[in-house]
Amino acid sequence: MDVPIVKETLLQPTEWTRILAKYREPNHTQSVFEVAITLAPFIVIWALAWLSLSISPWLALALAVANSTFLVRLFMIQHDCGHGAFFKNRKVGDWVGRCIGVLTLTPYDVWRRNHAMHHATTGNLDHRGTGDLPTLTVREYRAKSWIGRMGYRLVRNPLFLFGVVPFYTFFLQNRLPIGVMRGGRRYWISAQGTNLAVAAIVGGLLWLGGLNVVLFIFLPTVFLAAVIGMWLFYIQHQFEDTVWDRDGDWTVQDAALHGSSHYDLPRPLRWLTGNIGVHHVHHLASRIPFYRLPEVMRDHDVLAQSQRITLWESFKCARLHLWDEDSRKLLSFAAARRLAA
Repeated sequence: MDVPIVKETLLQPTEWTRILAKYREPNHTQSVFEVAITLAPFIVIWALAWLSLSISPWLALALAVANSTFLVRLFMIQHDCGHGAFFKNRKVGDWVGRCIGVLTLTPYDVWRRNHAMHHATTGNLDHRGTGDLPTLTVREYRAKSWIGRMGYRLVRNPLFLFGVVPFYTFFLQNRLPIGVMRGGRRYWISAQGTNLAVAAIVGGLLWLGGLNVVLFIFLPTVFLAAVIGMWLFYIQHQFEDTVWDRDGDWTVQDAALHGSSHYDLPRPLRWLTGNIGVHHVHHLASRIPFYRLPEVMRDHDVLAQSQRITLWESFKCARLHLWDEDSRKLLSFAAARRLAA
């Protein structure tokens, strides 16, 4: 029996971790079904876009834009496989993740290592730099030179953050993730194996369909999916009432529950994004498969209301840039200036 809602408001993050453990068991049939109903439309729309090139390249582009949402959902399946959440058999999950990684241009084993670091250090001011977005405190920003401040402003500019960064991450950095490659042959094999598979696909597309297939279908599909993914990742941790702490005050459970958002999207968008918006629960219990997260929201209303951000509210988060350790808020540059005044 679930803990009554009236008592749930008093629960500590560690207690929530124990309660949420019962949702961790994946259903093999459901997992296979989720892969099928995501991959099948992706392939069909890809084929329709290819056929439509003979009518209009812009029609093909429009279909590619629509298909990017299914690629996002495929990435969410890859994401759950990386957490060992999607299949009971870890090897099955890993190979499903590796195959999807070719479609998302993401070497699975490399990404899984970086993402594990993200979960282990999220919200920790003393361990920034792996699997997160560059975030300075107000004091750190003020201590920088003029050039340093301009560089940080460039990195945090929405056009750069959601345009240049996704392209760099998925098309360039993932091809040769230098820092991770030093960790052993496993990561080198993951990166180069993915690169060879991607090169074979692109070569096949050029041979069978010509340059237009790559320019109007392949590249837009992957790039827009990368942009959507970057936006989701941003909103999951970059919101006004998020939480950052130094080592002495930081705990992984507190950072999970209070430093991760509940991005309450409309139902169709929840489906297309694999419920990744229920991110505070995901960080508390990363082994829960995404198709079971709605059960958690249904059974525990206090979690459904915690850290909640609507689609409209989320757009305002793009102007937040600096963590203020005194007010414990993520602020805009303008708000930080007002504090200094």
